[in-house]
Amino acid sequence: MAVEGASQLVSVVTLLGAAVVAVPIFKRLGLGAVLGYFAAGLAIGPFGLGLFNDAEAIIHLAELGVVMFLFLVGLEMQPKHLWGLRKYIFGMGSMQILTAIAGLTAVSMLYGFSLQFSFIAASGFVLTSTAIVMQTLAERGEMTSERGRRIIAVLLFEDLLIVPLLALVAFLAPETGQVNDTPLWQHIGTALGAVVALVVAGVWLLNPLFRIIANTKIRELMTAVALFVVLGSALLMEASGLSMAMGAFLAGVLLSNSSFRHQLEVDIDPFKGLLLGLFFLGVGMSLNLAHVISNWVVIVSAVFAMMLVKGLVIFIVARLTGSNNADALDRAVVMAQGGEFAFVLFAAATAQGVISQEVHANMTAIVVLSMALTPLFMIIHNKFIAPRFANTGERAADTIDEQNAILLIGIGRYGQIVSKLLRAAGFNATIIDKNPTLVDGLKKIGMKSYYGDASHPDLLKTAGVQNAKLVIIAIDDVAKATKIAHHVRMVNPHTKIIARAHDRHHVFELAQAGADVQIRETFDSALRTGKQALQALGIERDKVHEIGDMFFGIDRHNVKLMADVYDPNIAAYQNDAMNKLAIEQDEQIALAVQQILAEEK
Repeated sequence: MAVEGASQLVSVVTLLGAAVVAVPIFKRLGLGAVLGYFAAGLAIGPFGLGLFNDAEAIIHLAELGVVMFLFLVGLEMQPKHLWGLRKYIFGMGSMQILTAIAGLTAVSMLYGFSLQFSFIAASGFVLTSTAIVMQTLAERGEMTSERGRRIIAVLLFEDLLIVPLLALVAFLAPETGQVNDTPLWQHIGTALGAVVALVVAGVWLLNPLFRIIANTKIRELMTAVALFVVLGSALLMEASGLSMAMGAFLAGVLLSNSSFRHQLEVDIDPFKGLLLGLFFLGVGMSLNLAHVISNWVVIVSAVFAMMLVKGLVIFIVARLTGSNNADALDRAVVMAQGGEFAFVLFAAATAQGVISQEVHANMTAIVVLSMALTPLFMIIHNKFIAPRFANTGERAADTIDEQNAILLIGIGRYGQIVSKLLRAAGFNATIIDKNPTLVDGLKKIGMKSYYGDASHPDLLKTAGVQNAKLVIIAIDDVAKATKIAHHVRMVNPHTKIIARAHDRHHVFELAQAGADVQIRETFDSALRTGKQALQALGIERDKVHEIGDMFFGIDRHNVKLMADVYDPNIAAYQNDAMNKLAIEQDEQIALAVQQILAEEK
């Protein structure tokens, strides 16, 4: 510490105070929380007020925030769904990384550097900042969207490259052709052995361990075990040469089917947010402004050149792998920066004599500046560029990575009430809605839902409609609701279908389409209004409820009869059979009400 006699408590208060002051200001200015953390770190770091002088130690500690983030992502991704991403991880991921390394190597050589150094610089810059990207996806609520899953797949492939890239750095060292005098195959074997050990522990040990701890009913012990699992998995992977984030992610995937999943999310989430903020503070502290100013031509031009080339490669690969222009450009802006692993790679290259201290300082400054500029570029993109692509094509449906026994279609004001009752009673439903703003907003508050048009049979199949026990149709589109009910009944004759109906005629259409229960969206509120009116007119409360129950029963019975004779080709009130039933219903209700009132007297 630069402040003489400062205690650990003073350090913690200083870090928190800087974040508390800077982040709200930057959020208010529309610049985002990440840029606020960067600015706060720069202000209190060794090149600002000088309150801290060991940014590297803070970054290393705060990387645990990235670790916990990846653990929470793993909890949302079951093994079968991770297997489903294999073509993105190894296909799209390898295409993007190898092409970007080639392009960035060429950029570095244009600055007059050797092929050896240029390759090291490109390898460091090509690995994206997991912290920035994951934070961006979380803020948008896109962790489970198709666009988000593709980005996560590339990040996972980048984590797999850590061992071979470090091996190549050592191979390029002038002293030896081996990694610390240990053959490359031995390092790869160690890494694979660690992965196998973690998988074995996750399959056969973790669930029994959590069950034992849960039986103690000691709340803080459950949190301690959750942290032990996350950090232990990260430590195992780091010791084997892989990344800590990879270990935490695998632990999350192995626990994704556990009954303790939701409790783990609650326990880990607060630590994740705090440590991620600390990580961004540390990155801000590490920016050596004096060095940037003295070498500003090389550093600033290299930042823009490398981000431009990397972004262009990402855009092209995204388009070649099926993304539309809007998604491809968005991914290019989000992933164009260098990442935290570059610090590790450049330090290793410097220690082994591959690059000089000055080059190390230049490349570190380039990576840090690219990370600091990314939030600004995203703001510019979202405000001025993305709107131009808003109407060029419909957003692709989210990939549904779960199949519950209950399927809820529509999560507007009607569906949200249904969802709350289901969740309160302990039932999980797969939720689909066609309003992207609503779906993204609900994801931000922790309500998992998927964007897509449920009237498309393929989407319903992906959601598992063929095995569903209950399908609830809560959308307000009359035609699509009927279409969905018809398709569900064709695919799954045994499921129960409860559908929201616009009016009585829609009830008839839904009944003919196969819906078991049709709920008119205004019927219950109108019935309650009528009951309140009777009570206001002096009828006793018990009698009012009896009248309401009677009315409901007769109406439901007659609706079923009317549905049998309903013909959509005949205009309203011209169907003689339905008119006859309607008149009979009115007479039945009037007679029943008079009987109840007579009993009252």
